[in-house]
Amino acid sequence: MKIRLFCNAGMSTSLLVEKMKEAAKAEGLDADIVAYPLNELDRHIEGIDVALLGPQVGYQKKKSKQIADKHNVPLDVISMTDYGRINGKAVLEQAKKLIFSKR
Repeated sequence: MKIRLFCNAGMSTSLLVEKMKEAAKAEGLDADIVAYPLNELDRHIEGIDVALLGPQVGYQKKKSKQIADKHNVPLDVISMTDYGRINGKAVLEQAKKLIFSKR
């Protein structure tokens, strides 16, 4: 499962990525989770299962979704609550729901 998170600079999301990796490991999931700056979305969208935007760039959802749709990649915005609480388990669940909804 290839999950990519996109935010302003790719740095603020690194702690959330680690929490998501811990949650995936606890579930026995093989998850490749990485964060990038939003301006690199088009370079990292190919071959992934889901793209999630940090809430601070949620206003870019429409534009980002157009890119993701071209690659058949589901995309959504992480909830402000889960992001703020660094709730890796909840964000992983959001990613899984998006992945399985496209199948």
